[in-house]
Amino acid sequence: MTKLVAPHIAKEGGGAIVFNSSYSAYKSPPGIAAYGITKTALVGLTRALAMGLAKDNIRVNGIAPGVIKTKMSEVLWNGGEESEKDLTDAQEIALGRLGVPEDCAGTVAYLASEDSSYITGEMIIIAGGVQARL
Repeated sequence: MTKLVAPHIAKEGGGAIVFNSSYSAYKSPPGIAAYGITKTALVGLTRALAMGLAKDNIRVNGIAPGVIKTKMSEVLWNGGEESEKDLTDAQEIALGRLGVPEDCAGTVAYLASEDSSYITGEMIIIAGGVQARL
């Protein structure tokens, strides 16, 4: 899809592409290795495209959400308040809660906007501090 849309973005003078990866690209739980591998590939693709499309003034970045309360992740947290607490403890989420889609929306809007005009090739982890680091 990027291959098809990039020429149109370039023709308009540039812009931004934002990919949705996953925290699983960095630390994949047992049993979902294939999912983690595809998300890791997306991190690499983001970086490669950022380098290749910069000449066309196209920035390429992405987000790597942790457990976000969506239909896809419902099986992990739908056991009620206690199962959600167990999950936040097991995942070592510093903020002590699971994310919601709105936690990702602002970051995507920022990466798609001109406010991030000097950022490309980056993957921003949105996981409540699960991987707090310097």
